[in-house]
Order: sequence, then structure tokens, then C-alpha cells
Amino acid sequence: MKIEEQKELISEFKHLELLANQIVEGFISGMHKSPFHGFSAEFAEHKVYNVGESTKHIDWKLFAKTDRLYTKRFEEDTNLRCHIIIDNSSSMHYPKLEDKEKFHHNKIGFSVLASAVLMNILKKQRDAIGLSVFSETYEYYAPEKGSDRHHRMILNALENLLEKPKVKKSTDTITFLHQIAEKIHRRSMIILFTDMFQSGDEEKLFTALQHLKHNKHKVVLFHVIDNKTELHFDFDNAPRKFIDMETSDEVNIFADNVKSEYEKGVNSYFKKLALTCSQNKIKYVPVGVADSFDKVLTTYLVEKQNFG
Repeated sequence: MKIEEQKELISEFKHLELLANQIVEGFISGMHKSPFHGFSAEFAEHKVYNVGESTKHIDWKLFAKTDRLYTKRFEEDTNLRCHIIIDNSSSMHYPKLEDKEKFHHNKIGFSVLASAVLMNILKKQRDAIGLSVFSETYEYYAPEKGSDRHHRMILNALENLLEKPKVKKSTDTITFLHQIAEKIHRRSMIILFTDMFQSGDEEKLFTALQHLKHNKHKVVLFHVIDNKTELHFDFDNAPRKFIDMETSDEVNIFADNVKSEYEKGVNSYFKKLALTCSQNKIKYVPVGVADSFDKVLTTYLVEKQNFG
């Protein structure tokens, strides 16, 4: 897709921030049907009451409406620090978008819009946000801050990920996850968007994920994939040329000849990844590029409630 077409798709909603706000507002308006009933009316002003906390600031009027305990939120309560990490390697620019297809229907577009959606909520709750972007280099870093200027700077960096021409970029996930872990000194929630297609030693990759948890950080891994082709290998059986987006290696095959073995290998890797994350208390959440953003938002809200 040409840069001009990509910009046109974003400009349908004027800019990324407006689209993110529309998604968040739609999610909040539907909260009365979800386990978060009660948040929609007073979203930025309340938080869930935890057993053992002082009852001094419980909002009893809201309790009467929702039958749930919430405490009134004060400026000093809203001090979450969140650092978003985006893998910008070439494999994250898959699948190739057709004309007029939504920009967030590939992995990098989904990750960018999901990040903007999370930033919208963080801004509403006056929390601090930081951003790291990596591929074969550490492309971008911004520390956690909460100002409007900082927020717009990060939104601009996200939009640039969509507007820059795609070049072949490999992934050095292991190196940069270690570097990012060392940069985040104060206890934070770390949210990682990646397809986890890292060639090399799996154990070293898992060690890098574990490193993100040092300093008692909470880590959420959104495993971004195209379910149709990357998980289920859903292709017709015409002869096809498959090209590695990072190495340019090519292989000519009939999809049906390898579908069974491919799916077996992918499922095995995904299960190992989920198990390793569980063992290391990393929240593992697979998301498809065709999915809504509700899973991302719900995961964030649940993890924030548990981030004491």
C-alpha cells in the first residue's frame, strides 16, 4: 500500500487519536454488559475497592446503583506508569494490505491502534505513558510521562510507524528487550506487542521476557498474529511462493502438502510460549489482527486492578 493511501485511511477519522477515542468510548458505553459495570459513568473518577483499604472514600451512591464497591479517585491515586513496547520488524507488516483495507488489519497497524487506544485510557486516568519501538535497531524511546505534550509526541511516533515506507528489517528482540528492561527503573506495567517470530535460541528469548519483570514490573504480552494464515495456514492449494519478510528466503510449495506439519509446529510453539509466560507470571494474550480491541482493553483493566 502506498504511503498516500495509508494516510488517506487514517484521515477518514482525521487522525489516530480520534479513532482511538471512538473505540474507547464505544467500549465504555458497553461496559454495563460486562464485568466492569459501573465504570462507564464515573470512569476516570473511581477505582475498585480492595479488601483491607480504608472505607473512608467508598462511593455509597455508586454502590447503590451497581452493588459493587468503588472508592473515589484522587490525583495521588492515579500514578500508574505504563511502558508500551512495539516490535516493528518486517514480519509485523504482514499481511500485505489491499486497496482500501483498514490500516489496522495487519500486525503493525493493529499494534499501533491498540497502543493509541490504551494511551487514551491512560490519559483519561492521568497516568504516565512511555514507548519503545525496536526491530534490528532500537528505533524509538520515550520515558513514562503524563503531560499532553508528551502524549502527542508519542502519538506522532505511532503514526510514523504507519507512514514510513516498509523496508526489510530483521528482529533483534532478545537484545532490545534486555536494553528496555534496564531503562525502566521505576515499577511499571510493561505492555509488549509482537508476533514473537524471533529466529535463534528460544531459551534466550524467554530469558529476555523474564528480564522485563525485574524491579517488580507487571508484564503483559500481546501476541499479535494473523489467525487465518499464520495460525491456520489457510491458503488454497495452488502452487505458491512463500517469502520470508525479514531474510527474503523463498520456498515454492503447495500449501496442502505442509499444512498439517505447519499447524502442528506453530501450535506447539504457541503453547510453549503461553506456558513459559504463565510460569514467569507474565500475562500472555494472543490477539488476531481481525479482532476487536475489547480483549486489549479488558486485559489492561483487569491487570491494572491487580497491579497493587
